[in-house]
Amino acid sequence: MGRDGLLVPVESSTQTQVSLKKKTAVSRSWISLDHNGESSILDADKYTIMRRVQINARDLRILDPLLSYPSTILGREKVIVLNLEHIKAIITADEVLLRDPFDNNVVPIIEELRRRLPLGNAVYHGQGEEEEHPGVQHDVESGEENEFPFEFRALEVALEAICSFLDARTRELENEVYPALDELTSKISSRNLDRVRKLKSAMTRLTNRVQKVRDELEQLLDDDDDMEDLYLSRKLAGASSPVSVSDAPNWFLSSPVIGSKISRISRGSAATSQGETDVEELEMLLEAYFMQIDGTMNKLTTLREYIDDTEDYINIQLDNHRNQLIQLELFLSSGTVCLSVYSVVAAIFGMNIPTILKENHGYTFKWVVILAGVACASLFLSIISYARHKGLVGS
Repeated sequence: MGRDGLLVPVESSTQTQVSLKKKTAVSRSWISLDHNGESSILDADKYTIMRRVQINARDLRILDPLLSYPSTILGREKVIVLNLEHIKAIITADEVLLRDPFDNNVVPIIEELRRRLPLGNAVYHGQGEEEEHPGVQHDVESGEENEFPFEFRALEVALEAICSFLDARTRELENEVYPALDELTSKISSRNLDRVRKLKSAMTRLTNRVQKVRDELEQLLDDDDDMEDLYLSRKLAGASSPVSVSDAPNWFLSSPVIGSKISRISRGSAATSQGETDVEELEMLLEAYFMQIDGTMNKLTTLREYIDDTEDYINIQLDNHRNQLIQLELFLSSGTVCLSVYSVVAAIFGMNIPTILKENHGYTFKWVVILAGVACASLFLSIISYARHKGLVGS
């Protein structure tokens, strides 16, 4: 489909600005991918998208990049509205609409969707797991058709992309934080403190982003009705009765992430109990990525604890330096008091007043100096001894 409306004739700077503002307000770039992985670029406003996928304006508003909405996975009658960080998509039973296809963070997701959306590729991925899981080789050889729904394959790609993205950002932050904290503990300086402050702010923002995704997955896992709303193919097929055990789809092998997280025993038990719970398939999918995002959250929690411990250590060091300064101030104050006493004696004898001590007593000067010095030294030692006795200074 062509990208109509992107090129406008340049008549004047004012008309150009008006056209750009209008285009920004009503037009957004989308990419459409079908069940065969075929893609087409769309340049449609929100009203065209609403008519195309039959979605409400309030749901489409969640995907507006100009508005700040938390991470959300909404199940509607015919669509799944997906807002996970930079991944803003609308998933139907046979089509995926992804916003901002030229974004650097979105391009790898588009490539992965092209590779994973076709059902044949999903079966191929499942057969590639035989070497890692020999216990399920018999199920693959039996030729059972992989019926993992289209919307779940698209949802899995989005969840895998956002979990990997946040985990990569966490590892990058760890590689910066730990050396910065070690350098700060070895040398406390304004430069190192400012560096750690910036990293702590970045960690807080990343923690909030991870927490939002984790809370959304946890909310979905806690509500069977919300998970049931994500079964778009089932709604279209009108399958209201639970699927029997014999007809249960063997879709576990299509997910590389789930294949690495779920053992052969858990797969067998899931297939056995599939007739009891309608949302067992989606629950296993969401639980796998919930565990991954929870692991990322645990990394950030450990990182925050390490930062808090470093801050406590820095505060202890600063308190120790502060106590040393107080001790130095005590010594200087005590010495000042003693010198003041010595100055008083010198001032008394320096007065131009006739006294008996000044008449024919040449040795008086020597004794006054000696006795005054001994008295001041004794006073200084008495003050220091009293301070040590009260624990005001170290030994």
